[in-house]
Amino acid sequence: MSAKSANKQQTMAEAADIHELYELSVQNVENEIEFLQTTFKSLTGRTAYLFREDFCGTASAACQWVRQGKEFQAIGVDIEPAVLEWGRKNRVSKLDTEDQARVSLIESDVMTVETPKVDLLSAFNFSFFIFNTRESLLAYFKRSYDAIKDDGVFFCDMFGGPEAQEETREKTKHKKHGFTYIWHQAEFHPVTHYIRCHIHFKFKDGSKLKKAFTYEWRLWTAPELRELLLEAGFNSATVYWEGEDEDGDGNGEFTPDEKGEADLAWIAYIVAKK
Repeated sequence: MSAKSANKQQTMAEAADIHELYELSVQNVENEIEFLQTTFKSLTGRTAYLFREDFCGTASAACQWVRQGKEFQAIGVDIEPAVLEWGRKNRVSKLDTEDQARVSLIESDVMTVETPKVDLLSAFNFSFFIFNTRESLLAYFKRSYDAIKDDGVFFCDMFGGPEAQEETREKTKHKKHGFTYIWHQAEFHPVTHYIRCHIHFKFKDGSKLKKAFTYEWRLWTAPELRELLLEAGFNSATVYWEGEDEDGDGNGEFTPDEKGEADLAWIAYIVAKK
């Protein structure tokens, strides 16, 4: 190899796909779908077949949903055409042909999109935190209420704890894949709960992807979210809290909890039944 061609060799950062990195770092759609279906059955006594994933991004959850069987259908809604196209190319196309036909991806605003009423609707990865006023979030929750069937269930997630209100960085090494995931809480305003976060990636060759993703949110609290969901019309809004393993770390099992634990940092689900 010549010196010139060696100089042109890509770094790991240059060769990386940020959507793949994101999913490796923060998503486990197999567990997500299992939680959705199991919880839905426990609340309604039946199986959910029609699923809508709001702020779906690459639509990995929607794709995982239809893998449950030929009766299952999924709708993904996102406003970003480029990320939807990535999902079609890299996720939907990898499904069996008959499964592909049961995934519908819609480029639209969740506040204006019209879809058939679904059994189950989710807004994960804190995506609805983009609604930074009480009025705007209530309006979204009302639309979510209207988008599901009479016994439908709406799922969302949230994070909190004292560390959620700090300007800090948390690093997670993914040795198997040769990169480090960095969650950077760059700015937090206690008065408004405005929070600006970045996701960076650092690779074993020393190269970096800075600000691969940036989010500007309101850090909503559990009481606020529960109250708004009930105001939107839901009959119940229950927090599902993660259990602990023998070392005191999260075990991935989420169950209803009226109190929670005073952890420094936590992630929980809120499940709202119509």
